[in-house]
Amino acid sequence: MGAPTALRRWRGGDGEGAELLGLVSLIGAGALLAAIGARWIDGPVAVAGLVLVLAAIAAVVVAAIGGSPQTRRRLAPFGLLKPGMLWLALFYLAPVITLLRVSLSELPNRFAIEADFSWAFDNYTRAFSDFGPQFGRAFLYAGTATLLTIAIGYPLAYVIAFRGGRAKPLLLGLVVVPFFTSYLIRAIAWRSLLADTGQIVQIIDALRLGWLFEGVGIMDNGRILNTPAAVIGGLTYNFLPFMVLPIYVSLEKIDVRLVDAARDLYSGALGAFRKVVLPLSLPGVFAGTLLTFIPASGDFVNALYLGSPNTTMIGNSIQDQFLVQNDLPVASAMSFVLMAIITVFVLVYSRFFGTEDLA
Repeated sequence: MGAPTALRRWRGGDGEGAELLGLVSLIGAGALLAAIGARWIDGPVAVAGLVLVLAAIAAVVVAAIGGSPQTRRRLAPFGLLKPGMLWLALFYLAPVITLLRVSLSELPNRFAIEADFSWAFDNYTRAFSDFGPQFGRAFLYAGTATLLTIAIGYPLAYVIAFRGGRAKPLLLGLVVVPFFTSYLIRAIAWRSLLADTGQIVQIIDALRLGWLFEGVGIMDNGRILNTPAAVIGGLTYNFLPFMVLPIYVSLEKIDVRLVDAARDLYSGALGAFRKVVLPLSLPGVFAGTLLTFIPASGDFVNALYLGSPNTTMIGNSIQDQFLVQNDLPVASAMSFVLMAIITVFVLVYSRFFGTEDLA
């Protein structure tokens, strides 16, 4: 096929080859940006790569402008995807590739800045052997906090969705009010409240309920601060809105007439909730669980300000290895292990709860 014939088919035909052009441009530009960001290529080669990225973008634009309506329709999805994909390639994929490379490297000495790539899988062995307790505490605390946010957040979201009335905007505003304050300031504020001379301990002592809180493990020798309960409480408080809002959205979508019909036909209030409301709200619980558990697993602020050396989480250890010990390979390996475990959890959790109704 001659060039003039191909050009006529491109401009006036059914857009044959448009999807291939869009796909090749998307993948090629993304791969080049990821390689440049990960410093696989640098210098003049990196400049040439950037020129190729711009050329790939320009090729799609020119093809869309000069092509037929069918061509533009076929190129439109790739044009819409390209900005987001290029952003992810440069600011997510490239750092992850760099982190993977560092995790398989070795430092020539303790004071070295650049690590030498050497397929050092021992870093992953050290991540498990040296920091196993921190991994365990991270998932234990995050899992407990997630269950507590469900126990607190579900009734709260239910009341707002079905009983809020005209006060719904105000109630939702109160849920997100903590976001108006810095995460760090909130943790420090809770440190003041939970201190030995803070208001919470004073109230417990005044009511003579210390024995009760000691019995359930919230207090330790009359203290709340620097205990696992304080860390879990901080995680619960800080991530509670991430649980309430998705559950509220799921409950808000439920037609109240379905609940009324269930109560009229075959069930009481509790049965209608169990058979109608709860199943229809599970997508919100699923989304809220992910939004709570994933960031809570890597959190280090609450353990730093509300806990003690005996309650450190894996986030604290990663921060220490990166910023204090300067052991970048081991810190990178720990980060990858954390991401891998969370990914497995998400896949298993998705398998049981499904994601079909999240949209």
